[in-house]
Amino acid sequence: MDVDIPHPADQDVELLPADAASPPLAKRKRIDGPVTNGTADVLASPVDQQASVFSAHQPPQWQQTIEKAINAIVSIRFSQVAAFDTEEPTTSEATGFVVDAKKGLILTNRHVACAGPFLGEAIFHDHEEVDVFPVYRDPVHDFGILKFDPAKIRYMSLTEIPLAPSLAHVGLDIRVVGNDAGEKLSILAGSISRLDRNAPEYSDMTYNDMNTFYLQSAASTSGGSSGSPVLAIDGSAVALQAGGSTRAATDFFLPLDRVARALKYVQQDKPVPRGTIQTQWTHKPYDEVRRLGLSESTEATVRQTFPGEVGMLVAETVLPKGPASAFLEEGDVLLAMNGEYVTKFVPLEEILDSSVGKAVTFWIQRGGEDLRFDIVVQDLHSITPDRYLECGGAKLNDISYQLARQFCIPVEGVYVAEPAGMFRLDGPDHGWIISSVDSKPTPNLAAFIKVFETIPDCERIPVKFFSILDVHTKSVTVVPAERHWTAFRLAVRNDITGLWDFTDLGPSPPPRELKPITATFATLDQSLGAAANLFQSMCKVSMYLPARIEGFPKSRKAGAGLVIDAERGFVAVGRNIVPFGMGDIELTFADSIIIPAQPVFFHPSHNFAIVRYDPALVGDTPVKTAPLSDKKIKQGHRVNLVALNHNLRPVSASTQVTDITAVTIPYSSTPRFRAINFDAVTIDTPLGQQCSAGALADAKGKVLGLWLSFLGERTAAGHDSEYHLGIGIESVTSVLKTLQQGSVPRLRGLAVEVTPLQMSQCRNMGLKEEWVARVEEANKESRVLFLVRRTECGSATAKVLKELDLILSVSGKVITRVHEFDDERDEEVEVVILRNKVEMTLRVPTVEFDTEDVKRVIFWAGSVLHEPHRATRLQSQQMPSSIYVSARAKGSPAYMYNLMPTQWIVAVNGKPVQTLNDFVQCVRGLPDGSYVRVKVVSFDLVPGVISIKLGLHYWPTCEVVREPSESSGWKRINIE
Repeated sequence: MDVDIPHPADQDVELLPADAASPPLAKRKRIDGPVTNGTADVLASPVDQQASVFSAHQPPQWQQTIEKAINAIVSIRFSQVAAFDTEEPTTSEATGFVVDAKKGLILTNRHVACAGPFLGEAIFHDHEEVDVFPVYRDPVHDFGILKFDPAKIRYMSLTEIPLAPSLAHVGLDIRVVGNDAGEKLSILAGSISRLDRNAPEYSDMTYNDMNTFYLQSAASTSGGSSGSPVLAIDGSAVALQAGGSTRAATDFFLPLDRVARALKYVQQDKPVPRGTIQTQWTHKPYDEVRRLGLSESTEATVRQTFPGEVGMLVAETVLPKGPASAFLEEGDVLLAMNGEYVTKFVPLEEILDSSVGKAVTFWIQRGGEDLRFDIVVQDLHSITPDRYLECGGAKLNDISYQLARQFCIPVEGVYVAEPAGMFRLDGPDHGWIISSVDSKPTPNLAAFIKVFETIPDCERIPVKFFSILDVHTKSVTVVPAERHWTAFRLAVRNDITGLWDFTDLGPSPPPRELKPITATFATLDQSLGAAANLFQSMCKVSMYLPARIEGFPKSRKAGAGLVIDAERGFVAVGRNIVPFGMGDIELTFADSIIIPAQPVFFHPSHNFAIVRYDPALVGDTPVKTAPLSDKKIKQGHRVNLVALNHNLRPVSASTQVTDITAVTIPYSSTPRFRAINFDAVTIDTPLGQQCSAGALADAKGKVLGLWLSFLGERTAAGHDSEYHLGIGIESVTSVLKTLQQGSVPRLRGLAVEVTPLQMSQCRNMGLKEEWVARVEEANKESRVLFLVRRTECGSATAKVLKELDLILSVSGKVITRVHEFDDERDEEVEVVILRNKVEMTLRVPTVEFDTEDVKRVIFWAGSVLHEPHRATRLQSQQMPSSIYVSARAKGSPAYMYNLMPTQWIVAVNGKPVQTLNDFVQCVRGLPDGSYVRVKVVSFDLVPGVISIKLGLHYWPTCEVVREPSESSGWKRINIE
């Protein structure tokens, strides 16, 4: 059964609590650097206080204007719930204003109305809240129109702000009234200083306006003010706040000429005609146009026709394969269209918008030569994507005119809006365009769907692609077709409902039956001796993790594994590569054969797992069982490091064991698996730090230890630390024997994390000399005891042992080696400890460790919930509940309303919940769009209450449970 995980692992999923920062869209609307907050006059919320606030901060002539306007201005809180075109999933806030109170229409920016799926609400000045959805977002210009139900505003009179684009002029005194820097409502004063600024370029790979003038002012707006009305003193809007610069107190306003036209069509429930010839124009002053070849006579004619003009329109970008590509060139100076002189953007667009599907005569001048062309105008909406495909964990759409224009490429190809899952391609960077799948061309999304729906699940297929940032370099990669974890469905925009309607594109053809393949290993330099044969016992291991659980920070990992039983197909691999059971594991033998594997064992404290493959699938390939030594690795031993480096190429080096000691891997603020209670082997070669994994072998080629990468802490810069260390092979052999007998290993011990303490420190803690003598007698090589660093919250052990207890002996044996804590057989042991300088003898219960941990995951409102995994229990003093927030997806309700990772949920709508079953019973049947009151407790045990508005259309509630009988080992269950 397909699982259909609703939140792909490579998607923008947050594992760490987010800082309360400026809204993400605020950064996009500013240019030349990060957003800076402007100075704003904040309006008091109570309506009866408005007059005093206005009189204190505004000239008297503006007081009445603003008092009337504020009832039409709204704060917009919204999410784009999925990556689409140039935009990533995001949550932010902005401003809008009512332009039609009867029909419930709000004007705001395009980057607020979102190119992709939108969820949001508008909050009016009296704090009434209504749902809003886009009914129009312009394909090019930075404006969109949202709709709400006017009947739901019950406590205030709705007003609207009229649009008056013709009133804008240089020197006009204005007020920008909106949600500045996240404040409820602020008033910023300024005056228009320019009417003919070319549209600002914010950055590559994001939305940029074009083919329009922008107005310029110095109002010092900042994040959250996007969509604010620019008011004249008569109360009408003369422009729409859109962007700004951080190098100066400069703001950019969108003129309202084309906005007013579009609004009339929307008010009549008609589509808004928009035409294009796929050409970007820019306005250049006469001195620059003359350098492009404008003749003196033409300039004289234009100046005479338009006495106030200072420049003309010049073709800046002409897209290949577009309507104008066979006629226009960059640098062409536009003279006239259909016999009428054109020097501004408004008449240019008036003619194009009224001529969709018709030919328009362009008169241009190129190097002083007059040329005339008849160019057929294309429907701009036809090259503006209105659908996306969910496939293999990624989101794909037809490339847009927006992106094609920025990089001057044809408007064709399938764009990877969210590079996740099987279409992560060459890393997480954005900008990939897929040109073919399985050697079949994919010029558009329809062709892509037709190709992909015939590909069996798990089939390995070639994908050709290139980066929009480097169109010269073509790339190809082979990926496994993934249809069992994630959906294969099409989302199409519906401007009537405001939702994107999903269509399931059907099940995939079943996976092909795997057949045995035989290969040979490459011949290596025999100077490596017996160690060279170990490469026939090594394989590459890769894992795809479809959901972020247990705090693990990656969605893909790759490294090396060691075949420890070729007859049964057992492979030992580090838990930094295979951290848990949810996911797809693949093994590559001899760089030739790729076969699946299943996890069979995870060590709860040591950094290794064991996976199993079908030995029949490697045919007669000479895969060998690695010879495992029955001797323990010692300090000073000469060993051979036999490993795969970071490029997964075989390397080997003769070296020496420099130290074997108990180490403590630093823990991360987001709890995730880390090795504890183990002796780390270090070696005398820098090559070890460059290897993903391998083995430490003696001169006869017998394996003394595993060389592994260990996941450590997350740094302040957001990077995950990794350590490269060895562990003795005896940890693996003890488990292997049980697996070879067909049984599941059962490990029992004290549920604690310990750290070594030298005798000098132990003495200072009150250790008596007789114990020092016993330690020296018990271990001639190392004189340490172990301090309880952490106890596992909720365990039987934690009820007796406490943090900072110094363990002296267990069952009468002095414990001086960390491996002596492993595999206790008895359910209760006698432990002698030193606590607060007092020696105590305790009967301490042991626990049977769960070697799999998380077996059930709930996806709710964009959050990932499961029972606290062992790393959480080790880092916590208490468990407020068994409902732990592991991650949340950007753009989801969980992200929008601040349900943080590492929190616990303890109540839903006032009802206490302790287990996942309790939670499911509380959220089952809750209607879409309703608010859910959730009580949470932070990782630092600080309680709080948040309200989360459900968006079940995009974020349905479901659970995924471990079911070994299923093909993937996991089964999805929908929760209605």
